[in-house]
Amino acid sequence: MPFQRASGIILHPTSLPSPFGMGDLGQAAYEFVNFLADTGQQIWQLLPLGPTGHGNSPYMCYSAMAGNPMLISLEALRDQGLLSPEDLEGMDHFPTDTVDYGNVIPERQYRLEKAAAAFRQIADPDTRLDFQNFCSERAFWLDDYALFMALKQAHQGASWHQWDRTIACREPHAMAHWQEKLAVALEDQKFYQFEFHRQWAKLRAYANERHIQIIGDMPIYVAHDSADVWAFPENFMIDEDTLKPSEMAGVPPDYFSATGQLWGNPTYNWEEVEKQGFKWWLQRLKALLDYVDLIRIDHFRGFEAYWAVPEGETTAMNGTWVEAPGEAFFNAVKAEFGSLPILAEDLGVITPEVEALRDQFGFPGMKILQFAFGSDHMNPYLPFNCVRNCLIYSGTHDNDTTVGWFEGLADYERDRVLRYLGGLSADGIHWDLIRLAFTSIANQAIVPLQDLLGLGSDARMNTPGEPEGNWAWRYRPETVTEDLRYRLRELTRLCARAPLHWYQ
Repeated sequence: MPFQRASGIILHPTSLPSPFGMGDLGQAAYEFVNFLADTGQQIWQLLPLGPTGHGNSPYMCYSAMAGNPMLISLEALRDQGLLSPEDLEGMDHFPTDTVDYGNVIPERQYRLEKAAAAFRQIADPDTRLDFQNFCSERAFWLDDYALFMALKQAHQGASWHQWDRTIACREPHAMAHWQEKLAVALEDQKFYQFEFHRQWAKLRAYANERHIQIIGDMPIYVAHDSADVWAFPENFMIDEDTLKPSEMAGVPPDYFSATGQLWGNPTYNWEEVEKQGFKWWLQRLKALLDYVDLIRIDHFRGFEAYWAVPEGETTAMNGTWVEAPGEAFFNAVKAEFGSLPILAEDLGVITPEVEALRDQFGFPGMKILQFAFGSDHMNPYLPFNCVRNCLIYSGTHDNDTTVGWFEGLADYERDRVLRYLGGLSADGIHWDLIRLAFTSIANQAIVPLQDLLGLGSDARMNTPGEPEGNWAWRYRPETVTEDLRYRLRELTRLCARAPLHWYQ
């Protein structure tokens, strides 16, 4: 599908300001959309929206299709009468610059449970009918997810492979027993998804009405401890005895890690998935398109060939490349959906075969300016080597901020940056790279909000390979100044990245 010239910002909702410990779908989300519209941005790029598990990483979710209940606006629940004004008190002690997940999540969960109980008591007939229709229309993932989460709660958070084998293996009598025993908890989980979907749909419509498309992020792999693997183990490389991954996903040694990255996710049993006509994958895409307009597939190269690491390895060094049925998969997607609203994260070890798969379906790839200056003029990330059908970034959630990156460069690489730019401007390196991205021929130019604000390494969203201290950064509303709005608006207009009606 064609992609027009545009620009936008990466910001995960958890990073929004909020008086309740973490960003959510409340008023600050609408104010951020207003900021995007006011400055001519046409893209809001997110990280995955699923319910987070290990390390609070949005790339390790309990479901590939559900939304994160922690993003539900408590104020919206109050406005519906599902929480009282007093229920929102006592949450002003949390830090404003970071998310203290360990303390915030229990506080929010307590209030969500109160709202679910109130919903059962006071929801009017029309709302109950909406809820029933929601549950029916999304039963293909919602039923398994709700039971999975209720079971996790009943097992004190233990991974599904540690449950009693009868329910871990979904034996019919065990399923019936637990569904009856956990009936109220199941209803709660479905309510959380209903409310998340209502709030998100309203916010998305608000953005779309203002010419802003939302790019969602879809990790190629799912967490082992997820409803998806528990419900469909045949789709994954799972040891039948231990119920653990028999083959793990990752990448070989690269820019980020000398020993590679061992993600721990089970790889796919692609033979079985293809035999089923990619049914689970098509359902996954359908569920995600409920939330977003465009899908960035994280680790796109895994659809051509993926790095498979045997069970028991502690690093990703001893893996092998295994071919994947990417062409057959994307043909199935095209047959199901007609168009392919897909963007390819094609970073890392990219072969001609991966490029051919990307180009066969016309998917835009990614160019990262922070990767552009470590080698000679053949570097594919330099702006003059870009093609139009790509997304160019100053950096992504996995990179340091541009200010932090520049401060940490080796002398030779910093010298190359300065010679390319013709020196450092008075605006700072962050605006220099933003300007470089916006003036490029790439159809889309996207920057993290941290770079617009000129923040250092302490505002970094994620450090790959580091299990702690990630995903917690938040911004303060007063940092989005009128000067910032003016500067971004004028650069966007100058570089012909604003909506077309701005020029008419």
